[in-house]
Amino acid sequence: MSEDVRLVAWVRGHVQGVGFRWFTRAKALEIGGLSGFALNLADGRVQVVAEGAREGCEGLLGWLLGDDTPGRVDGVTEIWDTPRGGYDGFAIR
Repeated sequence: MSEDVRLVAWVRGHVQGVGFRWFTRAKALEIGGLSGFALNLADGRVQVVAEGAREGCEGLLGWLLGDDTPGRVDGVTEIWDTPRGGYDGFAIR
């Protein structure tokens, strides 16, 4: 059985105003089994919080780091933690 984890990622680059949060939610739903949110930050970054199976969170992080995202990703900072729960699906905030 897979270990459940919490991924918090801060994505920097040209990631606001390009549908980044919507596509992140769509990718999380495509992967399946993930809950959390994508949020625009005042400094231009997008914060992504995802909880679920480690493999799913790693898949989402791989997508964030890849070339298939909208806009332009200059870098991603991530931390891993234990899940906190309390999310109903994957939301855009």
